[in-house]
Amino acid sequence: MPKQLIYLEDLHVGRRFLSGRYEMDEKRMKEFAAEFDPQPFHLDEAAGAESVFKGLAASGWHTAAATMRLLVEGELALSAGIVGVGGEIAWPRPTRAGDTLQVESEVLEIKPSRSKPQQAMVKIRNTTVNQHGDVLQVFTASVLVFKRNAG
Repeated sequence: MPKQLIYLEDLHVGRRFLSGRYEMDEKRMKEFAAEFDPQPFHLDEAAGAESVFKGLAASGWHTAAATMRLLVEGELALSAGIVGVGGEIAWPRPTRAGDTLQVESEVLEIKPSRSKPQQAMVKIRNTTVNQHGDVLQVFTASVLVFKRNAG
């Protein structure tokens, strides 16, 4: 069954969305780190244990990439896609191998465009948690959202 597309008219401050789940695999964590963030604490258990992370930790960018996949495949099915124009990201806790990620999203603000009445900037806080409810990432994003008849 195709997802129900979401338009500007469907949103209100406080509306929440939930994603599916994604398990972080140690092999894939190391492969991602080797290609994009080759720091020892992302690549080697012993180096991770000696680091501030006290164990092997996924790259924050890997967590961000997994979060994006969960958003795209989840309930937040914006009609024109998730078109980000900026944001703020934080990683309060490390993501570990075996963590099962899920994203909880909440609409914080809707600012209609004065010059383009068919669209608005919508601020959405996306909180990525693991299976224990620990917050691993908070990404507050500004996204472009369109009305149904935006043409």
